[in-house]
Amino acid sequence: MLFRSRRHGHGRTQLAVLLSLSAAAGPAPAAPASAQPAPLVPTPPDDTPTPPAIAVPGVESRVIERVTLDVAVQRAIARNPTALLAAQEIRRSRALMEEIRASSLPTLAGVATYTRLDKDRVSNGTVLAAEGSVNLNAALDAPLVSPRTWVRWGQAVDQIDVARANAADVARSVGIATARAYIAIIEQKRLIDTALTARDNARSHFDFTRAQLVGGVGSRLDEVRAAQILTADEVNLQNQEFNLLRAREALGVLVASDGAVDAADEDFGGNLPSLGDAMTEAPKNREDVRARERAAAAADRAVRDAWADYVPYLNLISYPLYNNPPLPSAPNTGWAASLILTIPIYDGGLRYGQDHERKALATEAHIDVEATLRQARSEVRTAFDEVQRADAALDQARQSATFAKKALELATLAYRGGITTNLEVIDAQLQSLNADTQAAVAEDASRQARLDLLAASGRFPWLSPRTPR
Repeated sequence: MLFRSRRHGHGRTQLAVLLSLSAAAGPAPAAPASAQPAPLVPTPPDDTPTPPAIAVPGVESRVIERVTLDVAVQRAIARNPTALLAAQEIRRSRALMEEIRASSLPTLAGVATYTRLDKDRVSNGTVLAAEGSVNLNAALDAPLVSPRTWVRWGQAVDQIDVARANAADVARSVGIATARAYIAIIEQKRLIDTALTARDNARSHFDFTRAQLVGGVGSRLDEVRAAQILTADEVNLQNQEFNLLRAREALGVLVASDGAVDAADEDFGGNLPSLGDAMTEAPKNREDVRARERAAAAADRAVRDAWADYVPYLNLISYPLYNNPPLPSAPNTGWAASLILTIPIYDGGLRYGQDHERKALATEAHIDVEATLRQARSEVRTAFDEVQRADAALDQARQSATFAKKALELATLAYRGGITTNLEVIDAQLQSLNADTQAAVAEDASRQARLDLLAASGRFPWLSPRTPR
């Protein structure tokens, strides 16, 4: 195919020049003598301003620290409000257990009474009530045989274990969310590099078109088109810078920092399991599965303990006393004790209703376990396929970006050699930016896929021994 110069009005064929340009791998060759830019002189009278480089001071200074992924995850699990609230739920469950346990243990209460009358109450020379009297007694209530309160005590202990399992599940969710925020920062830095490259290419092209116009051999239309691309790339760069700032702030919130936190420039790896290993490990290692199984076990125990609502229970009630002055009906010291046996006979169907409720809750808990296991296995299969496809897409995206860069180089060389118009350069710039962006997105997808597989198999996050228990 023959290419004719449109910039200089020459009619000579440029095929040989184009072939030599396509074979070149180094820097762009010098333009023909008639196309050499003249030394920069004041801009000719026109209304096309020079797009300035935009700088926003203070953005980087907002970043307090840079952390590794392990540090970020452990800090989030230890400090994130969601994880802290889950830890407080453990304390609340323990407090509820103490409240329920109290009904299974003896209680002792002391009472002191002082009575003052206007005068002694006397009958037939006998003082029936003294003018001033002191009465001291204590009430001891001891459940001797109380199966119902004992089983409730054990069920309350189970709820502490359930709260611990839920706290571990919350820690898992916080850790995964932190890893996603961490990966988002890595991706955003990659997008900023892409935006910087595109901006620099656009500025170089704009500078060349401006120099051509100043030298009297360029086109005003070429300059305006180049300026438009440059300003658009500046806008894209600022947007990506803000997105990075927002991603750093998001990570700072997750790790409970008072400011933005940056991610160290490291790739997300991890020991990826095989599909078989992941399917085997998921039910054993995933904290969400463990939490559902623990809740189901507690519900099953509540069903088994229903017998305690139907058996008698025995209490001891004792009253030691002291009276001063002693009276015929109230000696100076003494005590009284009672054994109270209670036999549940009929309560209007309350126990049957409670039993039905416990059985329904146990059934719901087992359904939840099955659903969680099914979801876990589905996530493993999906994540494993996601990793393979994301890696394949990443390889193609990187090749596409390489081809796009090469096309931009050739288009730029051809334009400077007077073979093509700057429309080809602008199109190549846009294609290169899109390809680089697509490669950055593919890199992020590959990292996210690895995170998904590790999380689905239960290998992530690596919970600290200090996780609330």
